[in-house]
Amino acid sequence: MALQRDREEELEALLNRGSLWAITYGDLMSFLMIFFLILFAMAIKGRAGMAEGLGALQRQFGGERTSSALQRLEDRSRELAVADDLKTKLYGRGQQEFVTVNVTEQRILVTMPDPILFDSGAAALKAQAHPFLAEFSEIVKTLPNNIVVEGHTDDRAVRGGRFASNWELSMARAASVVGYLVREQGLDPRRVSGAGFAEFRPVASNDTPEGRAANRRIEISMLRRE
Repeated sequence: MALQRDREEELEALLNRGSLWAITYGDLMSFLMIFFLILFAMAIKGRAGMAEGLGALQRQFGGERTSSALQRLEDRSRELAVADDLKTKLYGRGQQEFVTVNVTEQRILVTMPDPILFDSGAAALKAQAHPFLAEFSEIVKTLPNNIVVEGHTDDRAVRGGRFASNWELSMARAASVVGYLVREQGLDPRRVSGAGFAEFRPVASNDTPEGRAANRRIEISMLRRE
């Protein structure tokens, strides 16, 4: 009898393993079908209609796991749509040689060199910076993602003026942008933060004027959601 129970338990374990394999296989097939339906929706409607299609899929399939996966896909789709909109609007001002928009897995990054935003050695925003920042704010308001503003300088020491070092200058410039986005453009202050990195995160060599100019910049990141 004991031997028979052992064999029955072994058989039940095998069946259970087989059942788990079948469940995993079924999930894989479901997600593959959803993936190809999303591609089809993009081909038919484009990215603008993708969110509507994802919502319909979520209602059709239901379930917590499917809902979570579809929500992540919908978030990613909206983030990419915002990145496209930023490129269209900011580059449309004829300043694409200065303002750049890049998309990574972690963030949507808008980089602006300091001549657009500030006078040399100053942290007060220039009037010509306002349209760029207003355009950015209007577009990113459509998403809840956090915004991080980073100030960067070249490696030349600050001489005279109100700032004792590049640390103070870079932080003050980041704070100026944060203040404008929150006070003038109405971004939720809980979403926006700033930091100053002085000369310690260069993107080019400080041995040439061109390299120093590239390093003097403001980076505004919309952090992508996990």
